[in-house]
Amino acid sequence: MATSMVRVLAVDDFESFRRFAASQLGKRPELQIIGEASDGSEAVQKAEALQPDLILLDIGLPKLNGIEAARRIRKHSPDCKILFISQDSSVDTVHTALETGASGYIVKSDAGRELLPAVEAILRGEQFIGSRFAGHDFSHNGYQNGAFSGDSLLASGNSQTLKNFHSSGEFSPSTPQRAEGVCCHEVHFYSKEESLHNRVADYIGRALRAGDAAVVVATEPHRNGIELKLQALGLDVRDAPKQGRYTSVDTGDAISSFTVNGELDSVRFQKLFADLIAKVAESVSKDARVAVFGECVQVMWARGNAEAAIQMEKLTNDFMQRCDVHMLCAYPLAHFHGPQDAERFQRICSEHSAVYRE
Repeated sequence: MATSMVRVLAVDDFESFRRFAASQLGKRPELQIIGEASDGSEAVQKAEALQPDLILLDIGLPKLNGIEAARRIRKHSPDCKILFISQDSSVDTVHTALETGASGYIVKSDAGRELLPAVEAILRGEQFIGSRFAGHDFSHNGYQNGAFSGDSLLASGNSQTLKNFHSSGEFSPSTPQRAEGVCCHEVHFYSKEESLHNRVADYIGRALRAGDAAVVVATEPHRNGIELKLQALGLDVRDAPKQGRYTSVDTGDAISSFTVNGELDSVRFQKLFADLIAKVAESVSKDARVAVFGECVQVMWARGNAEAAIQMEKLTNDFMQRCDVHMLCAYPLAHFHGPQDAERFQRICSEHSAVYRE
């Protein structure tokens, strides 16, 4: 990649994700964020005024969605490259996004390992499509320097081929492709149980297919719902524990192990976390990571101890600085009412690298 300064505009309605993107780009001194926008109309205005080299663009934006914003931006700034970063994993949406002339598309939950490789590929003049879209042909959407091209690049986390991506339902060993030292702490706010089960099954399923390990700490109804979704994806979770790469723990049992008289004990909390990680990490290669879904935080919140839930999020971030772990948390939107909960909602978001509402 060229050493000259690359000027970047970050567009997302969640400030926490814009901060995450800034922290990732900050690892490359030549990448400079020159502006931010929180809605589609503002993105069009700032793109025209600032003329950035690259725009990181969400799709689900207020006022003007990202697809329409990209179309307008291309009219005024045809030389600007666009990388879509969206929680939408629909293949049809990817096609529509690329038809605007965008140079790439990745899903937000994959941004921890794919953002920098995507940016580097795009700045080399290549098209970058996230690894979860393996097996789909986007070559007719290729667009370079105003002309269509067939040089689409499917990602496997470091711009290589998808030889380690397993589309079958088997838990086959592989060498995971990831950005070195990058961990994600994501949160999903959900209104329907099925939405939660789909999100977690997708998250855990991708980890297992990639040869990584996974831990699920959830209530019994949610564990059952998640496992049914995993089975629907072709993943036999009954065999996964035999390989040692997957473990499932009841939320109540976990909470009882790190609370004393109903209060959070930070030492016990981190010990439980470390023990669970160590248990599954023994069964994978040293280069693999561990994906964890935990809903202890939402149970503590439901019990009226919101401050303990927020403290647990902070402790998780501290732990993740020392271990190669990716974490997904979840809260029902029904938990949040009134001004006090709105403030706590923002505090929770600030502890995460990616925030989803569904």
